[in-house]
Formats: sequence, structure tokens, C-alpha cells
Amino acid sequence: MSIIIEPFAAPQKKANRLKTSSLNNKLVNSYWSDVFGAREQGRKVCWYEGVAINPLMQAADMAWVHGEAWSALLAARNGEASSQAAAENGAYMKELCSYARTSIGCSLVANNRSGEASGASFSDALNTGTLAENCPAPDMLISAYPYCSTGQQWDEALFRLFGKKVPIFNISVPWVWGNKKDAVYLGGSEFKEATAYMVRQLKECIKFIEEQTGKPYNWDRLYEIMAYTKKAGQLRMEAMELCRVKPAPASFFDWTTSLAPVNFVPGGPEIVDYFEQVKAEIQERIALGVGAVPNEKYRLFWDGIMNWNKIGWLANKFAGWDASMVAGRYTHMGFWHEYESINAKDPLEGMAINYLVCPINLSAPLMIEEIIKLCRYYEIDGVVLHAARTCRAFSNPQYLIAEAVGKRLGLPVAMFEGDMVDESFYKDEIVNSRVEAMLEAIESRKRMRAA
Repeated sequence: MSIIIEPFAAPQKKANRLKTSSLNNKLVNSYWSDVFGAREQGRKVCWYEGVAINPLMQAADMAWVHGEAWSALLAARNGEASSQAAAENGAYMKELCSYARTSIGCSLVANNRSGEASGASFSDALNTGTLAENCPAPDMLISAYPYCSTGQQWDEALFRLFGKKVPIFNISVPWVWGNKKDAVYLGGSEFKEATAYMVRQLKECIKFIEEQTGKPYNWDRLYEIMAYTKKAGQLRMEAMELCRVKPAPASFFDWTTSLAPVNFVPGGPEIVDYFEQVKAEIQERIALGVGAVPNEKYRLFWDGIMNWNKIGWLANKFAGWDASMVAGRYTHMGFWHEYESINAKDPLEGMAINYLVCPINLSAPLMIEEIIKLCRYYEIDGVVLHAARTCRAFSNPQYLIAEAVGKRLGLPVAMFEGDMVDESFYKDEIVNSRVEAMLEAIESRKRMRAA
């Protein structure tokens, strides 16, 4: 078999992306418009990084800027360059986590305006291409970073850059080692202890929020928010599981586009309605036999964070190979995926559980078992490993993953380097050669089975 795609050539076929993605864009724009107008409404602004603790802030009627989500937004809308340049000019090296480097660059810009809110509306900043320069400065910082030590240092850097005047709170998310005899995914004494430890910290974080807002915490509001969040998580997982059919009606690239409602958009009826419509569109596609890739021939698994600069490009690129990226660690092993653990009337334990089992917080043996399950469930033909250059936390176990899926499932792999929000690390010709070699190996495997 010979597969030929010229380096840097524009994709010759287009992915059949979910139409409901446009509704996601409306939710995201509405959310950021609210953040940019928060100070005029007398609301506090919190910058935070890591797991989705935003329900804690929402219940306290605060606005929040999730560092990774903000950086991803800038990259997806081609507005990351100025903040990354500001960070590099401030002596933050290019090899630093590009999420952190982009956020730190925004803090340097905010300091140039004396740390005040920008005064610009989101729509004005978007239309003038000045999003990075106009992110509202924080009234407080909260770190809730799993596994990656850069996460804690990121907030410490922000704390220093804002003159050590912005109050900061750190939630320590313990890594799930899984090395005790009774250890299993979501179970065992170690996991139970880690969950209890997380719950204690979430309660302390709520006390911190009360101190900063000067108001009693609205627990009833948190219960309401988490009821919506649980339902949205359930609908999302059900919709993803429907993609087991052939052709897969949605792809990993669709699910990356749909992360915002289960990551940082406010919990409410809007996010439930969104995933109801996503699920309905997928069910309709199944009934009509419509796939995310027009001529699905290969079913692939994506390991790694998305390259946010190139979502549409990569979706079309793989469609050009008739390859459907059916599932991925980033999308299918995080973002309220363990919704059943959430008790909306007493949600902190369920929140803690979901934070503990995010995509980078499981030891390699536990994580690999979950990846193997997904590859079997979705009948995957090959695994694409996107090694994000500046995210060692996600990239560290990828050789172990490659070895495991190769030995246990016989799946060929393609590994290439890229990044989350710095596209200079992405090399198109390398992607072409690695993926083409993997597809040839898949064809060879199919021929051997047929013989």
C-alpha cells in the first residue's frame, strides 16, 4: 500500500464536523463577555489553573479565568503571539509550558496597565485582535493542579508578578499511585484517603472564597450547579459512547471543541441543553449512517492534549487519510467523566473523585488499563501519540502507552511532537511521514488477518 500526501499540502478532504459546535461557540463567547464585564457588576475575578473548580466560584457569584482555557482560546483564535512574546521578553523560556507562558505573558501586560481591568469588552477585544492584552486582572489566585509541578509554580509566578498583593490559595491534588495491594481504578485505601484529603481542601478553599468575597457561601447554589454539571457529564459520556458504531458519527476533534461546557462554562440548564442537542445530532447521524469522516477506513485513538492552533486543520488532515479519530485520553478520561460519583446534594466527594482521575493524575499502570479498555470498546486500529513539547506531564508516559498497546493489542502507533498553544513546535512533514507509516502498518495487519 502506498499513501501519498505532500508535505504542507492543504487537506484534500474535509471532516464532517458536528453542527452543534456552533452552539458551543455561543456559550464560550457569552461566558467570556460576562468575565470581561464582571468588575462593572461589582464581582470579584479569580484566575485559576488545573482541574474544574469553577463551580466553587460560580456559587459565590464570582467571575473566573481558567488559565489553560484562556490560553487555548487565544490560540484557537490566533491571538496568542503577543502574550507569548511578552513572556519571552520577560525572560520566561520558550520550553516552559505554553499554557503557563501565555498566561504569564497576559499578567505582564496587565501589570503594564497597573494590574487594573482592561476596560475593554470581550467583543471589542475580539474584533480588534487584542484579547491577550485585555484579560481582566485577578482579585485572587487559586491553583488546583494535578501531577504537574509547573502548575503550582505557575500560580507562584503570577503571585510574584502581581507584587505579592493578590491573595492566593493552593489545592494540592495528590497523584494516584495505585501501588497498594487493594488499588484499583476508583477504589482501594489509597484512593479513599486521597479523596478525603481533597474534600478537606475544597472546604478550606470555600472558606478562602468567603474571606475574599466577604459573604457567606451559597451552598444551595453549589448543589444546583452540580446537578446541572452531573447531567451534562452524563449526556456527554452517553453521546461519546454512541460513537462505537461504524462509521463514528463524531470524532476526537468534535469532543475537543465541546470541552468548554464541562470545563469552565458556568453550570446551568444551558450546558445540559447543549449536550442534549449534541447527543440528538449524533443519534440522527447514526440513523442516517453519517460519519465524522466521509469515508471512514481507519479508527484511531489520540493520546495527548489537543493542538489548539490546528483543530480544524488536523480534523481535515485525518479525514484526508479516511481516518476517524474516534476517541482520546484527553477527552474520554476527564471533564466530569465519572459523573455517577457526584451526589448533587453533597457534591464535594464526587468533585474530588473527578479531579483525582483526570487524564494526567493516574499512575501509568492504571492509566494504561483505562486506555486499553477504550481502544477495545471503540475497536481502534492505531494510536496517535501527540507529544506536547512543553507539557511533560502528558508526554511522560507515552512510550509506556505505545509499548502496552503494541504488545497487548497489536496496535501500531504514530508519535509526533507538537504543542498545546505554540504551533512553532508542530512540523507538518513529520506528522505526514509518521501517520502514513502507521496506516501502512494497519493495512499490513489487516492483510495478515485476512490471509
